[in-house]
Amino acid sequence: MKVGSACRWRIRLSSFSSSLIAWQRSHGRHDLPWQCADPYCIWLSEIMLQQTQVVTVIPYYQRFVASFPTIAALASATEEQVLAHWSGLGYYARGRNLHRAAQIIVAQHGGAFPRQFELILALPGIGRSTAAAICALAYQQNRAILDGNVRRVLARYCGIYGSPAIKSVEARLWQQAEALLPLNDVDRYTQALMDMGATLCTRSRPKCASCPVQPDCVAHQTGCVADLPTPRQRRVVPERTACFLLLLVDHDVFMERREPAGIWGGLWCLPQFEDEAAALFWCAQHGVEAADRQRDALTPFTHTFTHFKLHITPLRVSVTAKPLHVLQTKGAWLRVSDALSSAIPAPVRTILEGYGVPDDAF
Repeated sequence: MKVGSACRWRIRLSSFSSSLIAWQRSHGRHDLPWQCADPYCIWLSEIMLQQTQVVTVIPYYQRFVASFPTIAALASATEEQVLAHWSGLGYYARGRNLHRAAQIIVAQHGGAFPRQFELILALPGIGRSTAAAICALAYQQNRAILDGNVRRVLARYCGIYGSPAIKSVEARLWQQAEALLPLNDVDRYTQALMDMGATLCTRSRPKCASCPVQPDCVAHQTGCVADLPTPRQRRVVPERTACFLLLLVDHDVFMERREPAGIWGGLWCLPQFEDEAAALFWCAQHGVEAADRQRDALTPFTHTFTHFKLHITPLRVSVTAKPLHVLQTKGAWLRVSDALSSAIPAPVRTILEGYGVPDDAF
């Protein structure tokens, strides 16, 4: 790179960060509940915001902090209590990792969230970008972040083609993220990047006319905004089917707690089977007899995970008494209201709330 070109590039880098910082002061988000100097609040929000939108996270965050106001309070809670507060937010490994990390912080750091990047990165559930965000927002350390929104901003601004899922492309994005860091106000700059990706430089219908760095944006200048970042190759999403058994006695429902591993590890679920025939065979094995033919398959629905779709058919079976053989399994009878306040996945909540449970059960 020639001397003149290098000078222009440095000016462009400085213009990017200074423009974003100025824009954030006037137009960025300033009323998010986790915008404070408390590293615990910042850490919690960063974990909750992984693959989840702000509008969804806010009520979960507020309830979580109300119940676990400190790292020590979170560490002393049971995993079931933590997952109950995570119920419906999805990606439950995040909640389990958060809980384990809190226990490590209490045991190894005296309950104080660590300041060193390497120590933060060593905690369960924290990757490079999340650790950097905590360092920048809580401790004003010059660390570059690269979450999904920031990848999109940098790919467009710098004109970087290729799917971010490709290691060489991701490396180029990290290089640019490091190069664009300002010398000062890194916390506001980091928040500006997040705000830009969430409100202006969106995946579809970006608001380029309001963008503070539009004059230097390669994608805008070359008319390629819609092409960046390069989408990853689409894969065929596998589809599975399952039958969920809604076994009712008055206002009680039979639930099973999943093993710790897996998508719904540690959560309370309705018994799950491959199909209705398998569910009925299980009922016959455990002495479950429907009361007055109170057995019916309810309206199927689909729950979409990151890597597959699950087509669910709820099978409601009402019985007059609790079958003794059922108690020999790993399940338990819970009041419907208690089940709804426990750690349950979203599809189970959908079934309990909208598929034939009496209104007075709540």
